[in-house]
Amino acid sequence: MSASTPVRPTLPVDILFRKGGEPLVCLTAYTTPVARLVDPHCDVVLVGDSLGMVLYGLPSTLGVTMEMMIAHGQAVMRGITHAMPVIDMPFGSYEESPGQAFRNASRLMAETGAPAVKLEGGVHMQDTIAFLTARGVPVMAHIGLTPQAVNTLGGYKVVGRDDEAAQVMADAKAVQAAGAFSVVLEKTPEGLSERITQALTIPTIGIGAGAGCDGQILVVDDMLGLFTDFQPKFVKRYASLGQTASDAIADYAAEVRTRAFPAPEHSFADVLPAKGAEK
Repeated sequence: MSASTPVRPTLPVDILFRKGGEPLVCLTAYTTPVARLVDPHCDVVLVGDSLGMVLYGLPSTLGVTMEMMIAHGQAVMRGITHAMPVIDMPFGSYEESPGQAFRNASRLMAETGAPAVKLEGGVHMQDTIAFLTARGVPVMAHIGLTPQAVNTLGGYKVVGRDDEAAQVMADAKAVQAAGAFSVVLEKTPEGLSERITQALTIPTIGIGAGAGCDGQILVVDDMLGLFTDFQPKFVKRYASLGQTASDAIADYAAEVRTRAFPAPEHSFADVLPAKGAEK
């Protein structure tokens, strides 16, 4: 009887080699059950700091901690066998210096087992990305709208129109030169995203950046209709699970109040059941 060959997980080099090929499919996940659902269909599963808003009800991603990212990273890793997991570096964990970034990135990788991290920023983070990649930390970059900089950007606006386009292009080239294996383009104009994609040799992954990127990513709770506080223009809802869950909870509450639940089939008799029957 021959031993089965284990499936090799997707690694950063695999993502890099997908440049210009079949589009990369990427989604976020924060828990083991959701990781198991998305894993067979995705190339990349991002443990995003968006969990602060989606799971914890925070007003932005700025309150997310290393401990939160590690806990959810560990949970997602338990649900993945195929896709490549990437862990977001939270605000304040990498901006101070390359040394600080390495300490926290290496901690994320060591404590979760994830093969890569993601951090926000372009030209101003070039030295940090180069420092990390030279020391064995694969980096997915993130430019355009960078949510951790929402207070300086003045909101979650489109980045890269008119005079801003040259800076976003410079950011893209800077993170590539620093050694990033891919780059997320968030909320950048479609034409600019296409030009960046054509100019780079690393894959671009769009979120609100048009169809011309090398891949796409969405927050899984957004596309499933679980997170309904707001719906960005770039999100397509593929289901309305939030409404389905709300209806189911309402039905449960009504049945409890009318004593319709639990029914006899959900209860246990006083008499010991026959051998082999459920106790």
